[in-house]
Order: sequence, then structure tokens, then C-alpha cells
Amino acid sequence: MKAFAQHRGVAAPLLVDNVDTDQIIPSREMKRVSKLGLGDGLFAGWRYQYDGTERTGENPEFVLNKPQYRNASILLGGRNFGCGSSREHAVWALADFGIRAILAPGFGRIFRSNCARNGLLAVELEQTDIDRILAADGDTATEIEIDLDAQAIRLRDGTAIEFRVPQGDREMLLKGLDYIDYTLQYEKEIDAHVARDRQSRPWAHL
Repeated sequence: MKAFAQHRGVAAPLLVDNVDTDQIIPSREMKRVSKLGLGDGLFAGWRYQYDGTERTGENPEFVLNKPQYRNASILLGGRNFGCGSSREHAVWALADFGIRAILAPGFGRIFRSNCARNGLLAVELEQTDIDRILAADGDTATEIEIDLDAQAIRLRDGTAIEFRVPQGDREMLLKGLDYIDYTLQYEKEIDAHVARDRQSRPWAHL
């Protein structure tokens, strides 16, 4: 998994509350047998125009289709971003599209956990901080730098916004670990526990 330490990129405003995982990637877009290519279905109901169920082109009004945000790697979201089902495909689609971080006033609990285990940083900010990020560049595309080690967002006007993420999530992201890799850091302790358990409960290891 790709580690996250510092990242600079354009932040696209998708300031919609209660964006659920089916809006992030509709179930009809989850037909691939791997994570690769899922970015094509990201926000498919909003990114594309349709004739019935057939795509006829891009929706020019959707933020990620606008010229200044086509290369955005950061999303500014609304409250309760990633609510709904627990589908991990939502995070896979965001990552495959090139999104590295999401900044929002709140997240669905499972979605936020899925972000950390897939190298995508989810930062909870006050709405006033989201507004401050947008205001920093006026009418131009907002470019920011996120420093996870320092837990700070640096704006182009020279100011910074501090944030906090859970320590376990931060460690996984900084080291590029998924949950299995994170657990294997304690392999010696796990092996020692199993050895002690074999001695005290041999019948449980038959």
C-alpha cells in the first residue's frame, strides 16, 4: 500500500451532505474482478449523462469534470461523507481515480476505517475550516499541502490548519500498512502468546 506522509494537490469542492457509498460508486459499476479500473465508475450517476442506462458523455456541471478540477487529488466533502453501506469499493474507486485525501466535517464510521486501510487519508474538519480552505484562493482552484506527520494543512496564503487523526490510522498511513501488515508488526508477541496458550490449554491446539 502506498504510504501517505505529505501530499500537495488541488482540492475539489463536493460540498454535499450525506454522500453515501452508492453515490460514490453505484452497484452497477462494481462488475470488475479487481480494484483496478473502479475509478471509471466513481460518482458515475453524477459524472456522466445517460440515455436510459447508456452513458452518452460527461456531465459538464459535475465538479470533477470542470477543467480546473480534472486533476484534483483531494476532495472537500460535506457532513457524513461515505455513509450508507460498508462497501469497500467506494474507497477503492476514489483511490483508483487518484484521490489521496478527503476533508469533511464528518464521515461514515466504516467508510473512514476503510480509508485508512487503503492508503486514503480522511480528515475531519470544522465547517469553518472547509470554508477557510475554499476562501484562501478566491475564484481559482484551491491547492493545499497536507502534512500527516505534522498533522497540518498548509494553504497557499501561508496559513495552516491543524488536524488530528486516530493514532492507529496515522501509523498505518505513514508506514503504508494495511490491517494485516499492522498486525504483523506484533508477530513476536503473537507467537509468544500462542506458545503460552499451548502450554496452558493444549487441548485447544489439537
